Formats: sequence, C-alpha cells, structure tokens
Amino acid sequence: MSNIIAIVGRPNVGKSTLFNRFTESRKAIVKEVSGVTRDRIYGRGEWNGVDFSVIDTGGYIKGSDDIFEKEIRKQVEIAIDEANVIVFMLDVTTGIVDLDEVVARLLRKSGKKVFIVGNKVDNTARVGLSAEFWSLGLGDVYDVSASNGSGTGDLLDDIVKEFDPEDESANIGSDLPHFAIVGKPNVGKSSLVNALTGKERNIVTDISGTTRDAINTRYNAFGFDFMLIDTAGIRKKAKVHEDIEYYSVLRSVRAIENSDVCIFMIDAQEGIQKQDLNIFYIIEKNSKGVVVLINKWDLVEKDHTTMKSAEEHVREQLAPFNDVPI
Repeated sequence: MSNIIAIVGRPNVGKSTLFNRFTESRKAIVKEVSGVTRDRIYGRGEWNGVDFSVIDTGGYIKGSDDIFEKEIRKQVEIAIDEANVIVFMLDVTTGIVDLDEVVARLLRKSGKKVFIVGNKVDNTARVGLSAEFWSLGLGDVYDVSASNGSGTGDLLDDIVKEFDPEDESANIGSDLPHFAIVGKPNVGKSSLVNALTGKERNIVTDISGTTRDAINTRYNAFGFDFMLIDTAGIRKKAKVHEDIEYYSVLRSVRAIENSDVCIFMIDAQEGIQKQDLNIFYIIEKNSKGVVVLINKWDLVEKDHTTMKSAEEHVREQLAPFNDVPI
C-alpha cells in the first residue's frame, strides 16, 4: 500500500500550514481566513528515511448551499478514501465544535488509522487544552504548533511506523515529464484535467478564480505516463486585488518555470487577447515547449473556413513564434 497521509478537518485549523511543514515547501497557500484551500493538493515528504505522500484538503463543511463548500466536501471524502493514514486536525483554542463531530463520524466510517492533532499549541499556556479531544475515541492525541513546528517530530515518528520503509510510490512522478496547463481564468483548465483523467479530480465552476493552488495529477494510461499540473488563471496585475489571488498567480508562474511543456489554453469565443499574449511570453521567456489549445470550440458558430481562419489568426498573434502546434 502507498504511504499516503491525508490532512483533514474543518476550515482554518491549520491544515495547509502542517502540509507545508511535512513537505518542507510552500505549495499550499496559507491565510487566516476559512476556505482558502479548495482542491486536494499533493506533496512529498520524508522522515527518518521513510518517504511518503501528503494530501492537503479544504475545510470540511456540512449542510452548506455554497457551491465551493459542496465541492470541497467531495474532495475531502476522496482524500480520505485514497489515504491509509489520516491526520485529523483540531484547534485547541476553540475545543470541539459541531463540525469536528461531523468529521469524526466520517472518519469512524472510513476504518483508517487516525492521528488526532490539537493544533495552535504555540505556548506553554495552551498545553493540555487538547485533553477533551480524547473523547472523540479515534486515537492518540498530539499537541503541535504547525506554525513553529513544535510537536510535529513526535507526530511524524509515530506516523512513519505505520508505513512501509521500502515503499517507493511517494517518489513516483518526480522523474516524469511535467505538463502545465496555463491560461486566463475560466478557460477550462480544470475541466481538461478531469476530462483526461476521467475523474472529478479538480473543482470546476463557472466562477473565475476557482482553482487557487497548482495541482499535480498523474496521468498513466494508453502507454503514456506524465504529470499534469492544473494552475490558477493568470490575470493582469492591475486586476489582482487579493493576497490569495496574488499567491495563486505566483504559483502558476512557478508551475510554468518547473514544467517541461505548457498546454496554453485560449477561449475560442474571445480569441487571443493581450493577457493571453502576456502568458505566452512567460512560457517563451522560460524556453518551454508549448501546445496551443483552443477550448470551448463547441460554442463557436462554424462554416468550412472557421477552423483555418482561427488558426491563422492565432499564428499571426503569436508571430514570430508561429510554428507552434494548435
């Protein structure tokens, strides 16, 4: 079995901070508001010579009509199903709330090994506040501070005892080709990942800015084996007003820098606009291979010349780089 940890809990208990600490990275966006993480985010970690994968999830919400929270709930349930060890995070400053009980019921049904983590034990005055978490009956309770790392070593010591030291699955994907799917917001990047994999891996809505983190998905079918990276839509600097969106754009640019080939998506109805060209120039500046993908072609009124004229228009706009496959 793969060595996989899923970090779950209600919103704003520190899941992404712990994910970044386990993976020694800054892959997950961290901000002190609920609902920042939406899709499942994957990373790799190592402790005492044991390699493992980590899944960060969005905060679990029950009974909400919000479209994002409904999709986040689905993503959390998939992560629990994929993992063989669950880290259930709670906040010692608030104690057990109704939503924690809901998550606990979900974990009891899973039958997976659960480690209860009382987070935000940032000083000695908070030591022992996690005692009530034992009443959940899910397993041992660990006092940690995800922000400063206190207690995380003891937690990882016990987690890796559940793993196979010889398991190599955590490092699968590190040497595979990486294809970054990039473009403006709402051109269909997450829909493409879901279509290629045949699964609802990434959250898709009509709202621009749905995807926030760069999300890695392994594709292994029909003799192909590579990593797909779904990215947040890149908007003009002047239109980026929130910190969260700023970090999303930054991660998208990093995904381009770390990729081998970029799948550059354009909205067929809008054609190539100035911001599309800005994104293309980022790809070109980093000397990446590029394939232009014109999406939403079903929404365009067509005759026998439409495809040829659309292709010619793209090549004119991208000149002198007009030999790219479209």
